[in-house]
Amino acid sequence: MSVTRVDKDFDTLTLTVVAEFDAPVERVWRLWDDPRRLERWWGPPEFPTTVEEHDLTPGGTVTYVMTGPDGQKSRGWWRVTSVEPPTSLEFIDGFADQDGAPVPDMPTSTVRVRLTEHDGRTRMEVRSIFDSREHMENLVRMGAVDVFAQSIDRMDALLAD
Repeated sequence: MSVTRVDKDFDTLTLTVVAEFDAPVERVWRLWDDPRRLERWWGPPEFPTTVEEHDLTPGGTVTYVMTGPDGQKSRGWWRVTSVEPPTSLEFIDGFADQDGAPVPDMPTSTVRVRLTEHDGRTRMEVRSIFDSREHMENLVRMGAVDVFAQSIDRMDALLAD
């Protein structure tokens, strides 16, 4: 299990997930940088992800669709605000409509990914900052925190390839 810590701070509206991997920073970075690799771990395993657009440059966009077992599709998007390969990535994460366009009245979160070498391993910290307490509480209540931690744990198998 890669995830070593999950911190929910409702006062600062942040969720921080920390994981450690037996792989160099550059290999862990490729799981974010390569859309085909991102598809293999982003989201729950029973909702396979297809990355439709993947531009990890400041101002770039990542769009994706998750397909449930019943064929229902859920879409999401990232707007990249900062990127410094292979150690950091920041983006706004939001929900999309069935055409892939951002849903303006749905809440977003700011996500900050940091990769650092730590005792011969890679430490990854993913911090999500929510727009409101209600948004954070809703995602926690829906089980999104557990799903995200399970998704990160799937990175181990990809790094072993």
